[in-house]
Amino acid sequence: MIKAIIVEDEASGRSNLRNLLKSYCPNIEIIAETGSVKETIELFKDDSIQPDVAFLDIQLKDGLVFQFLNQLERIPFEIIFITAYDKYAIEACSYSSIGYILKPTDPDQLIEAVHKIPGMYGEEIDKRYDLFTKKYNHPNAYEKLSVAAVDGIYFVHIRDVQRLEAEDNYTHIHMTDGSRLTASKTIKWYEELLQPMNFYRVHKSHVINLNYMTKYVKGEGGYLVMEDGKQIEISRRRRPAFMEQMRRLQQGI
Repeated sequence: MIKAIIVEDEASGRSNLRNLLKSYCPNIEIIAETGSVKETIELFKDDSIQPDVAFLDIQLKDGLVFQFLNQLERIPFEIIFITAYDKYAIEACSYSSIGYILKPTDPDQLIEAVHKIPGMYGEEIDKRYDLFTKKYNHPNAYEKLSVAAVDGIYFVHIRDVQRLEAEDNYTHIHMTDGSRLTASKTIKWYEELLQPMNFYRVHKSHVINLNYMTKYVKGEGGYLVMEDGKQIEISRRRRPAFMEQMRRLQQGI
């Protein structure tokens, strides 16, 4: 069993993550839960608390979880941050290879993050955390996407990417002008890179730019209509998280 702690200031958030772990990651044993920086610092004064992984919300009711992490002489457990619309945090997670889960929690993201424990990437967590904090505090505002195609590397404005479509280990990138580039990277790679910039994976084969949706058609086989007329299915498994994302966007959360 992999021992875990949850640090999340909302009781509903802790309950949701607990239930998802129980359903999809039965090899995770939750040994403790806290809801604030202060509680977490107090928890780790007990030497018997030795988790393999910590699921950490970044913004807590009494500060940022970094206040706790920075007090540790070394970090002896893996970190999976739980973030909600914090662009720089997610970019920094991707850059440093620290795990992250974007709220509302997608079961597929959770399973993938847990699958990489223990020893997520074979590097000491202290080094990865140092990379994370450097990237988080000094984000790069570069607005172009490099696309490695067969005949060279293209640089396109991210805002001009309408949607991405998977085909085996390749990704077709559909632009707003109707052109298409085929990249030699998986759609998962682009999903993690673009998610902070208003892109969302609605199906195993499709990542969309939320700015280019025109209609959501309800029903058992619900689907999206994009500005280029393409109809894109929303997988049943991803639909609840997608609808929650839409609700939060509409409310400006």
